[in-house]
Amino acid sequence: MNNKTSNYQLTIIVPVFNEEDNMAALEKALADYLPHAACRTCVLFVDDGSKDRSLACIQDLCRRHPDFFYISLQRNSGLSAAMKAGIDVAQSAYVGYMDADLQTTPEDFNLLLADIADHELVMGIRANRKDSGFKKLQSKIANGFRRMMTHDGVQDTGCPLKVMHTDYARRIPFFTGMHRFLPALILLQEGRIKQVPVRHFPRVAGQSKYHLWNRLVSPFMDCFAYRWMKKRYINYRIADNNLTEKA
Repeated sequence: MNNKTSNYQLTIIVPVFNEEDNMAALEKALADYLPHAACRTCVLFVDDGSKDRSLACIQDLCRRHPDFFYISLQRNSGLSAAMKAGIDVAQSAYVGYMDADLQTTPEDFNLLLADIADHELVMGIRANRKDSGFKKLQSKIANGFRRMMTHDGVQDTGCPLKVMHTDYARRIPFFTGMHRFLPALILLQEGRIKQVPVRHFPRVAGQSKYHLWNRLVSPFMDCFAYRWMKKRYINYRIADNNLTEKA
């Protein structure tokens, strides 16, 4: 069967978990952006086993917009699993990622796309963050510890606005918490990374799914898992084969 995302250059993956209050604003933001996108772009919603009406809302807006698609996971599996599912399904040259909370705007994907031809990952840096002081302190501590452990040089790995080459994204070793290490995992493949300032907005609807454990404590533990994996990571490229007929 034809995967409709193969007709696009970029698939924006939007994981959704209990975000029904944000769906109307999210629909408008994405629908307004697509006609002005720097390349032909579609949206892939990944419903992560929502308990509210998020899936019904997604299905409704996909019926209204021909460039909106969705998949639904059987049960809530977490952000990393939702991202992996979206990357596995997408058939476009590039995959993008943004959160459903609209603390970043899809309009800023054009800033990232300007550099994607020369980099395997282009990611945002949240300028003038509109979060609480305590939340920003947690992120500062977590980012500093992660940089010390991974040496990825990334200022704001928690920024949800990212664009990757799909072939590189598919080779990422996925695990729970993987979304915090996307830059480091791209570097393991000798990929190139660029960071670009993007706008940041306060959450206006719904509730954050993050707290002290999954914003600070869990990432610390994951850093040690990454260090273990880095020493054992297998990176190869096939130079030649005779599996297909050559013209």
